[in-house]
Amino acid sequence: MQSIESLYETFNERLSQFIRKRVSNEDDARDILQDVFLKIHSRIDTLENRDKIEIWIYRIARNAIIDHYRARRVTIAADDTLPAGEVEDDMHRKLASGLGAMIDRLPEQYREALRLTELEGLTQKELAERFALSLSGAKSRVQRARKMLRDLLMQCCHFELDRYGTVIDYHPISCCCCQEDAPTR
Repeated sequence: MQSIESLYETFNERLSQFIRKRVSNEDDARDILQDVFLKIHSRIDTLENRDKIEIWIYRIARNAIIDHYRARRVTIAADDTLPAGEVEDDMHRKLASGLGAMIDRLPEQYREALRLTELEGLTQKELAERFALSLSGAKSRVQRARKMLRDLLMQCCHFELDRYGTVIDYHPISCCCCQEDAPTR
């Protein structure tokens, strides 16, 4: 088995190029590369087939890139889909802080599936393995959790969407998530 140092020497440049082809921001690419090597270091003992180390390393890199874009998608949605302005930004923060309480209202199996995949970055395959589900069962659970959360949001607020389904504005109906007295997490 190669040491972490030799793995770094062997894969650093190739992984860096692999990541840079998929992530345009140089600083983000460096952060992802560092994250990949931290994961390699912390999980090397979980590798079952040492002959497939390169495949394993690139899977970690792909997952790190996916996680990067997932996190970025949430930020972009928050920044680009709601109207600009101080009042709207304040309402958005209130809405976002209320999501935790809404997630808490979901049945446990769906709440956990959503938290693990959307907030902690677990892949649906990893979710399936963790809960001894089939991959399709894990995907269904995550999709149902998303639908339940969306339904709760739609009961709470009226959302105006553009033709692509992007939120462009919203108004409280019977809002439990973006009022002044909404629970914060």
